[in-house]
Amino acid sequence: MVYCGSNLGALVFSRRNAHSPSVRRGVSDDWLRALPREKTELFDAVVRRWECTYAMMSVALDESLSLRARGELVCARQQVGIAAELFVRLTTSLMSFCDALTTRGRRVHRLPVVEPLNSEFFRSDTGQSAASWNAVLHHVLFGSRSRFFHKLRILSETIERLEGEFDEAADDLSKGLSIHPGECWEQLDVLHYDFNTCLREAEVMFRSFLRALPAEQLPALASALDAAPTPRRQRISPRLSGASI
Repeated sequence: MVYCGSNLGALVFSRRNAHSPSVRRGVSDDWLRALPREKTELFDAVVRRWECTYAMMSVALDESLSLRARGELVCARQQVGIAAELFVRLTTSLMSFCDALTTRGRRVHRLPVVEPLNSEFFRSDTGQSAASWNAVLHHVLFGSRSRFFHKLRILSETIERLEGEFDEAADDLSKGLSIHPGECWEQLDVLHYDFNTCLREAEVMFRSFLRALPAEQLPALASALDAAPTPRRQRISPRLSGASI
């Protein structure tokens, strides 16, 4: 489950809109071209924190699935609880990141070009619905600014919903409350997959934003990203146990 960096091109830049060559060049160029040293250092530091937490969460989830396959259900439930806590930690950080880019983006005259989320890169109903809605509005909105802010908002909301669904499924499994545990375990794998897609999208948007950000605004962005994120535990999606499965 741990993401391999060599897959980024296939994940984010394949299956592009054949009618948008300028968008293809803009997004891919933003990713491939080197950033100035100070911006590279900030990008690497922030992404390193994300990747460390994501790797630990993925390992914990892999271990819980392996324990379940071996019939060690008590240990599997304990391990999935650890995965859920790490999931919350990372989603909170990513949502704060989206907030920071939204705030700082209002001070940037020319925001980077973005592509809409691709529903083919999601497996859950939540992810596919969000991607479809983003794609529709992407072609309705005019100008890179509106598209940039809308994608940030959709990405943040999708991350929050995925975390809520993951946390509730993991909680039901940990407490032995799920009526259909097999479906809950499968759901965790699906949500993990979709969260990986959101994480890669965040990394691409971050790099593109850094390229557009005036150098004098870099310290303010770095301070915002270093600030401790505000915990968010409000649920905005239905429970996965009982009649919802």
